Amino acid sequence: MFKAKLITFLMAMVPVVELRGAIPYGVVAGLSVHTAFILAVIGNLVPIPVLIVFTRKVFEWLRTKSEGLDRMVRKLEQKADDKKEIVERYKFWGLMILVAIPLPGTGAWTGALVAAMMDMRLKRAMPAIIVGVIVAGIIVTTLTYGAGALLS
Repeated sequence: MFKAKLITFLMAMVPVVELRGAIPYGVVAGLSVHTAFILAVIGNLVPIPVLIVFTRKVFEWLRTKSEGLDRMVRKLEQKADDKKEIVERYKFWGLMILVAIPLPGTGAWTGALVAAMMDMRLKRAMPAIIVGVIVAGIIVTTLTYGAGALLS
């Protein structure tokens, strides 16, 4: 059971997979819905402060290493730029919604990238991302196991 908990937690830290994959994995691996939900939410949030604080510095460093890395950084910056309009327009709620929608191209990693590219301070970005991750977890759990899974 420890292995399933650890994998659920770590899986939620991975970009793209995040809690969208971690919650279903955890339940299939034998965890209760509540345990999978909690581990996935916490795991999804662990890398976010580091991403918000260090993304710009890491991008600057990567740009100097090779043309390929520079292209990759430009693509990631473009992805953030494409998403930042909703955040600029609706502030807290825009970032929260960007994180809460459990679809590819959204989530905590994308929210952290957008926050970093907008030079948002950690204390301003984290509350919106935390609420967004919790909402995404509720949506994923409800879509996967039904509303009864949240109440039992």
